[in-house]
Order: sequence, then structure tokens, then C-alpha cells
Amino acid sequence: MADTILNVEHLNKSFGSKHVLKDVSFSVQSGHIVGLVGPNGAGKSTIMKAVLGLFNYASGTITIDGDPVSPTSHKAMDKVGALIEYPGIYPFLSGMQHLKLFAKESTTQDQIDETVDRMKMTGYINQKAKSYSLGMKQKLGIALALVNRPKFVILDEPMNGLDPQANKDLRTLILDLAKQGTTFLISSHILSELEKLIDDLVVIDKGQIVYTQSMAALENGGKKLLVLKTSDDAKAKDVLSQNGYELNDADNVNITEKADTKMADIIKLLSDNGIDIDDVQHIHSDLETSLLELLKNDKVKES
Repeated sequence: MADTILNVEHLNKSFGSKHVLKDVSFSVQSGHIVGLVGPNGAGKSTIMKAVLGLFNYASGTITIDGDPVSPTSHKAMDKVGALIEYPGIYPFLSGMQHLKLFAKESTTQDQIDETVDRMKMTGYINQKAKSYSLGMKQKLGIALALVNRPKFVILDEPMNGLDPQANKDLRTLILDLAKQGTTFLISSHILSELEKLIDDLVVIDKGQIVYTQSMAALENGGKKLLVLKTSDDAKAKDVLSQNGYELNDADNVNITEKADTKMADIIKLLSDNGIDIDDVQHIHSDLETSLLELLKNDKVKES
């Protein structure tokens, strides 16, 4: 089993009378890409800032690679790269000057150039940052997080402002670095992009962790649907529901697949009732559907 690089235990944080993190505990395994997701205001950015030692917390412990993290204990930060919210960029410095400013003494010019190349920033890296578009600034922020080749990278909404090609390039880079042992904790509301990347998922709602699990486990637990197009969808729905098939509320004929669901039985049943099947699709729940289901179940438990 992989080593644990981040360990958060019983973390509590309040801003005034608002209790924003409530007994938060989770861990991140070395070399894994972990998604931190939840509704707006759930506490994602607060967790990331706490992990970076940016503020005190009421109780709990955070360790990175065995070293404790707090506003007065920053030894662990030598191993960490981060982009939180918006990149801090100086308008009159070029992208290259930013990278040199943030680079450690041990980081070589070749390593800086490689980061620029991998982020596809070569064409404008020597221009002043005031001329950069939102996407260029975002790429520079990510490059600053990666330039020192940290063991652990924290990215908050890294896909913000990136076009589809830049998103794909970033995904390829993150997957490559993870194969080489870099660990990522990524928060994003673009779940369709996140699910192409992550090994594990941490879900937070109202300051509490409601789910931590591997993506594989979530996918296996998700619904599998058979979506049919027929010569008479309304009649097909009636026939299927009368014969014990679980239908999902939808315009199409959506059957929840179970272990004993056989396509041959469905074809025969509909055919016997004079209904032709024009098309069949097998659909697995995506991350967004699974997440909404999780949060809905969490709210049901509360009420």
C-alpha cells in the first residue's frame, strides 16, 4: 500500500461564530490524484488553506510527509506547490521573471524551461504579465505551483479560464507527474474534467466530510442504466414497470440495470407487446450524478 503523504485529523475551524470545518479527517496516499469536491461554501478552500498553514485552527492536526503543519510550522511547505483561488501575479514582471522569483536555488534553468514547455507557454513567457489573458495567468499560476518539482501539489480550481485544449494538456501533465510519484489534491467544480483524472474522492458538505473513497468504488456503486429508444416509448414504460423493471424518471426509457437484468428478456417482453427496439445504450453514472446522489442521501440522513 502507498504511503500517506497528507494526514488531516479532527480538524475544526471557526470564523467568528461560524463553524466552517467540523471534525474533518481524511488522508491522501503518495502518488494519488485526489479530488476534493462539494457545493459552494462547503469548506474546500478553507481545508486547502489550512493544509498550507495559512491560518490557525481551533483543534486537530495536519501532517505532510510526517511533518506538522501550522502557521508557525512551515518545514513541510518545502515539499509542496500550490495554486489557491487566483494566482498572485505582478503585472510588470514577465512570466519568466515570476518563475525565477519563485524558483528555489536548487531549481535549474533547464527545469524552469521544461515547466514552461510542458505548460505550452513558450510563446509569451517573456511578455509582461499585464498583457496576459485569464487563461495565460491561470497557466502561469499552475507553472508556479509545479516549477520546484514538489512531492505534493494542491490546486484549487485549476481548470478556471482554460480552453479545452489547455485542459487536455493540463490533464496529461498531471497524469504524467503522478506516474512519477507526485501527489495531487485538486478541487474543481468541473466534475467532467476531474473524473478523468482522480484516483480518490473526498466529498465535503457544510464543513463535514461526507464521503472518502476511491473513484473505482464510487463507479461500482453508481447506477448503470439501459437507455432504450422504441417504436412506442410510453407503452414500453408501462409494460416494463408492470413487469417489475425499475424505471428512472426521464423522457427516454431508462431502466436501472441489476445483476439479473437480461437484454434478451427485455427484447422478448417488448416484442410480445408489439414494441420494436430501435436503439440501446449502456450508461454508467458520471461523477456529477454520483455526487448529487451522495449529497441528497446526506441531507436525508440529517432530516
